[in-house]
Amino acid sequence: MTTTATRGSLLGVSLAYFLVLLDTTVLTVALPGIRADLGGSVAGQQWVVNGYTVSFAAFLLGGGALADRFGPLRVFRFGVLSLVSAFAPNLTVLVVLRVLLGVAGAACLPSFLALISRLHPDPAARAKALGAWAAITGVALAAGPIAGGLLVDLADWRAVFLVNVPLAALGLALTRGRETAPAGRGFDVRSQLAACVFLGLLTEAIVDAQPLAAVLALLVLAFFVHRERRSAAPSVPPVLVRSRGVAVNLFAGAAVNFVLSGALFAVTLLLQDERHLTPVETGLAFLPLTLPTAFNPLLTSRIVAARGPRLPVVAGLTLLTAGAAVLAATVHAPYPLLACGLLLLGLGVSLALPALVTGVVTAAPDGYAGTAGGLLNAVRQVGATVGVAAMGAVVATGAFGWAFVFAAAVAASGQLLSFCQRNSNSRAHL
Repeated sequence: MTTTATRGSLLGVSLAYFLVLLDTTVLTVALPGIRADLGGSVAGQQWVVNGYTVSFAAFLLGGGALADRFGPLRVFRFGVLSLVSAFAPNLTVLVVLRVLLGVAGAACLPSFLALISRLHPDPAARAKALGAWAAITGVALAAGPIAGGLLVDLADWRAVFLVNVPLAALGLALTRGRETAPAGRGFDVRSQLAACVFLGLLTEAIVDAQPLAAVLALLVLAFFVHRERRSAAPSVPPVLVRSRGVAVNLFAGAAVNFVLSGALFAVTLLLQDERHLTPVETGLAFLPLTLPTAFNPLLTSRIVAARGPRLPVVAGLTLLTAGAAVLAATVHAPYPLLACGLLLLGLGVSLALPALVTGVVTAAPDGYAGTAGGLLNAVRQVGATVGVAAMGAVVATGAFGWAFVFAAAVAASGQLLSFCQRNSNSRAHL
């Protein structure tokens, strides 16, 4: 494969994942238009957003296994073509379609990582490719709220979904013919369903404080562990989590998303409820956090290629700890001081996450890249859910400062574990 073709495939994969991320960030500003057009209860409006994120988190493990078994591009095509939400006639249909889009997104994400791994067998080149992928897709985080507002103003809420069509078509054209042979591993349906049910119940228990859901989640988790131990094709292969290094990276990924998602939630309430900013002004106020995710991964990829993933992971978690601490100290300070904390968070996320992805995917044995990516991102989504629920509970008491102190403590724990991790073979693996 020529260098030009490889770069084109990387661009196509990045565009497709851009759509997956955009669907998680662009919709919020469109909710008033959806409510005016389709009606529905408050709970229904919440499920328009939550239907995507919950199913996305729950099916990430299945997406990884399917990518490894059936080949990344087949699942990739299924995911990026799920664009029918724009034609929903009522709120119930829209929620169902959002759930299906979440499943499609979960199938896409590990497929992208598996395809990048196969397109770039050289470890150093793979690290740089993942950095470029993270930089391109990082634009979705920055562009989502602003793009959503513009699309709703220029047309209506349906345009938020229709804009995916030309980008998806371009992504498919750039990746056509790049599929490689699937790994051919087995797929344990019962284990996968148990994992999905567990994540769904865990989300319900945390978000709605439901004790019964928590008990049921523990029971399903026990069944999942039992099934995994007896399965010839476990959803979470022991080879991926046996080493301490993999476990530390998984915890670090959960910690990063705990801080990021929890802070986004808390700062949004702080800016809109306490400082009375409009949604557009709030989106612009987040630029110090979101912009680094579009540019800094390029630098991160070079550091990972030269030094291994441990340095940017530790540095990123250090910046996240400092950023959360600054936010805790500037809750009532002028915005420029608050923006310093947001900038530190953005720099920390853009250092840590690409390095974590590179480390997990690179360490995966042949044929397990998709499953490894799915496992990392499933853990990250759990971290995000817990972060929003935990910090939200503190914010509900009016203690914004303590919510950010909580986030700083979580980031610091991940930083300490990553710093203490032995990494003598990291550069050799890369």
